[in-house]
Amino acid sequence: MTPSTQSAAFNSPQTSRLAQLVLWLEHVPYSLLAIPLRFAIATVFWNSAMAKLANLNTAVELFREEYKLPLLPPELMAYISIAIESSAPVLLVLGLATRPVAFVLLAMTAVIQIFVYPQAWPTHIQWAAMLLVLLCRGPGNWSIDALIWKRLGGPR
Repeated sequence: MTPSTQSAAFNSPQTSRLAQLVLWLEHVPYSLLAIPLRFAIATVFWNSAMAKLANLNTAVELFREEYKLPLLPPELMAYISIAIESSAPVLLVLGLATRPVAFVLLAMTAVIQIFVYPQAWPTHIQWAAMLLVLLCRGPGNWSIDALIWKRLGGPR
């Protein structure tokens, strides 16, 4: 392709429409993207909590026989995980304490990946990616965190 035909290819109507589409997509506000992100990762942990609550004895047995986490007793770990998995999703959906919650869930994901299901990294990396975005960028402007920051006069 010569420079003149290359230039013509990049200046075609299709390329112009594609460039406009890309420009439009790049201007989608993060706050709009953060909402489904918060809901998506919240759903993962909420469903896990509801499954554990549906049969608490089975949940404890899972921690005892399958998960076998070091340091803490299985009963305590079952209750801790249920507490985290049932409260964190609510906070994420509301956009309240989003960064600390994302950090806790990221740590929980790491524990699951390292100690429980190391072969499930394709799933866990998706969770981690969503949580890292929320940890680094926050919940967006449509959240309780943003309202608190505005009221306190903090950074956006």
